Amino acid sequence: MVTEVRPFGVRCNIQCHYCYQNSVREAGESVPAYSLDLIKSGVERLGKPFALFGGEPLLMPFADLEDLLSWGFERFGRNSIQTNATLIADRHIEVFKRYNVSVGISIDGPGELNGLRSAGSPKRTSAATEKTTSAIRSLCQSGLVPSLIVTLHRLNATQDKLPMMNEWFRSLDGLGIRTTRLHILESDSMEVRLKYALTEEENLRAFLNFHDLETSLEGLSFDVFADIKKLLLAQDDKVACVWRACDPLSTPAVQGIDGNGQRTNCGRTNKEGVAYVKADSIGFERYVALFHTPQASGGCNNCRFFMMCRGQCPGTAIRGDWRLRSEYCDVWYGLFEHFEAIAVQDGETPISQRKDRIALERALLSEWLAGRNATLPQLLQTTPSRS
Repeated sequence: MVTEVRPFGVRCNIQCHYCYQNSVREAGESVPAYSLDLIKSGVERLGKPFALFGGEPLLMPFADLEDLLSWGFERFGRNSIQTNATLIADRHIEVFKRYNVSVGISIDGPGELNGLRSAGSPKRTSAATEKTTSAIRSLCQSGLVPSLIVTLHRLNATQDKLPMMNEWFRSLDGLGIRTTRLHILESDSMEVRLKYALTEEENLRAFLNFHDLETSLEGLSFDVFADIKKLLLAQDDKVACVWRACDPLSTPAVQGIDGNGQRTNCGRTNKEGVAYVKADSIGFERYVALFHTPQASGGCNNCRFFMMCRGQCPGTAIRGDWRLRSEYCDVWYGLFEHFEAIAVQDGETPISQRKDRIALERALLSEWLAGRNATLPQLLQTTPSRS
């Protein structure tokens, strides 16, 4: 579970065209002045280390930032932050090192390939991209190697752009970057999607390109591929939240704390500009519905990858309706199919190919109906094997 502390809500210093938080901004979210005491009290109630999040958390005055990170280090021994890195200066790096801060950076590529992470004009966007890339270099040189989040879109992942992205990732590999998360462009704006989103075929081609690239890199890896491999081998206890039957009304993997210490959900499930209040209990209605609903109606019934994928993130559901599977189903299906073939070639029996797959699915369904989110290793221990 991650505790995301958002002192400024979704306020940010740049305006990414595709940001999934834009609908909340456009709805006129009111962000009151934050209280460090209330933030700390909110974190204390959850009792877990926190990640500073946003919007852009480095908009916080430096003294307050250091106060919060110092407290987090004293309380939990570590901190983390997700940032666009345009505001990182030497003093931030010093504080990050002093208080054991893991740094995650959002950037979509070098130069113009990062153009959708807009700072308001092409010139300012170019300058902001250079600040981010400079911060990445400085962090690596200081020994504080960041992880990256990269969103794929028409400016950086069409067939003609992939060679440039490959060279960029090779350079990052040389700097010591080890973990990168690839995101499909997610936006509630149809205008943005029509202009910048890749087709399903282009997304799948880009992912497979980066998987091929990964085999030639010294240490940099893309966690989506590691997750899919683990899922196929029934090792779902250590994968990202998008694969773990997330309840969109309580988002158990993401416990947000706003500037007043109030609990909030993962922002990816906020649709139509509504930041819903977090539910008090966890439910699995989405996954029970997906299990029974035909694929032609937006469900996952009889999909051999359902136990692994589970309809993926509810924040990417078809038409924004969390009762339906991810609108990027064809991309994920193609990736599962690709890695399934590799597993079989390597002599493994992926869970999608087990003779008792249906029995395991029904056992998982029974757990959800009982209000429990069993892991695949737990199911394999309790369900007679006929692999």
